[in-house]
Amino acid sequence: MEKFEIVKITPEGLTGIEKGVSEEVPLTIEVNGSEIATILASPFHIDDLARGFLFTSGMIAEISGIRSLYIDMERFRVVAEFEGNLKDFVFKRIYTSGCGKGVIFHNPIDVIGKTALSNGLEITAEKLVCLMKQFLSRQTEYCDTGGVHGAALASSEEIYVTREDIGRHNAIDKVIGASLAAGTGMADKILLTTGRVSSEIFSKVLRARIPVIAALGGPTNQAVKLARVTNITLVGRLRGGRGEIYSGERRIL
Repeated sequence: MEKFEIVKITPEGLTGIEKGVSEEVPLTIEVNGSEIATILASPFHIDDLARGFLFTSGMIAEISGIRSLYIDMERFRVVAEFEGNLKDFVFKRIYTSGCGKGVIFHNPIDVIGKTALSNGLEITAEKLVCLMKQFLSRQTEYCDTGGVHGAALASSEEIYVTREDIGRHNAIDKVIGASLAAGTGMADKILLTTGRVSSEIFSKVLRARIPVIAALGGPTNQAVKLARVTNITLVGRLRGGRGEIYSGERRIL
């Protein structure tokens, strides 16, 4: 965080204070010698972001597909080499539903023809509410600045990893990237997010085959439709002990 002198509005009047503000940097991603994107991101856990980005974009199927990964934070650049040829990678550039003109790369094959997930994982509604409460209590920068989103990966009992970023897409890529690096399987995990769930967020969850996503925000209609087709449990507006289950309700006890 960077500190700024600001003026705070209070019921008693205007007060000068020092306030931490979330940082953002333009991060250029270069893959196999080609520059493919520049994304705005928080300048930490960049290695996790890069791994998650390559995976959720469909460029790699597993962590071993990355031959090398170089992070240059002086020039805000990620240089990655992966097995295969970039020109053989079929993707669509999608402008995200974020407030800014964010861009993600989506492989249509990840949605078309994907088999539905088995029911498997089960969790009580009470425990899911508890996990969300624990998750939010760990969002330190969010509490300090209000300028970032958070994401976490959890089992039905505990949270394994949490990450924050100015972009909700980036935060999710970071927890997925961290899980890949740690060798943590995601097929029996729960993704928690502070953001809303739109179709491009859902495509990341589907790519990782995560069976449950619980969000502080609500979903879009396309996310709900995709969740029902693929049998992924989608819980929105989970806050204050309440929530809304849009699909996969059999996993919630």
